[in-house]
Amino acid sequence: MRRFLLCTDLDRTLIPNGQLPESPASRGLFMRLIDREESTLAYVTGRHRALIEEAISVFDLPQPDFVIADVGTTIYHVGTSGWKQWDEWDEQIAPDWRGLENEKLYQILKVYPELKLQEKEKQNRHKLSFYIPLETDVQGLVREMEIRLNHAGIKSNLIWSIDEEKGVGLLDVLPASANKLHAIRFLMEKNGFYHENTVFAGDSGNDLDVLLSDIPSVLVANAGPEVRIQATNADNNTYYVAKGDYLGMNGNYSAGILEGVAHYLPDVDQWLREQNL
Repeated sequence: MRRFLLCTDLDRTLIPNGQLPESPASRGLFMRLIDREESTLAYVTGRHRALIEEAISVFDLPQPDFVIADVGTTIYHVGTSGWKQWDEWDEQIAPDWRGLENEKLYQILKVYPELKLQEKEKQNRHKLSFYIPLETDVQGLVREMEIRLNHAGIKSNLIWSIDEEKGVGLLDVLPASANKLHAIRFLMEKNGFYHENTVFAGDSGNDLDVLLSDIPSVLVANAGPEVRIQATNADNNTYYVAKGDYLGMNGNYSAGILEGVAHYLPDVDQWLREQNL
């Protein structure tokens, strides 16, 4: 088996905390794959560090080699000495906000009554996150926010998604170069991975920048209809929707991740099939 990088979202992608059931054997098989020396695992998530560590403990997830956290605004290397944040990534994205931190951006955007600040632990220097009612005209609001930020000389990336469990919209304001896609590319470049041996797995709107890119990606079967519609024009060569029935699994969560990795990497497919005998 050749060396590969697996980047995966957590909530409702690897973590089975959606409405649909998890295949009983899928997470165990996932962990056996990650245990192989050829695999490098990166969690790519909107969660902050404390919530990621909590998820690893609660759901018995494998320790990653890297973590792209806070919707791409922080990157950690996870090794025997613990978590180390990559300052080089922080230095790359800082100029987009003209060196300003999230408190200054909030002063620019607090004029919009639809925006409700998320909890303090969900914010960081380069991430300003809001809750928004689902009935909001999101496209119109985002357009107005972008105009206001551009006028202030701020290069921003606004990412909209839905917390289905809480029934609320989520809007993250990030530096233009700080998103999951750019962070994964940074990780690939720094660690010698290429499109031929990298796979990303996701399930929601804040994964779309990667799902619609040239990085081989899989949308797990339990993903909602909204993201499926938004990804209609994705390149079929680098976008795969898990269908289920792979090795008798249902394609949800880790089963969908395994199905996607097998779709792109034949040697991993062969190894997985051998494990199922």
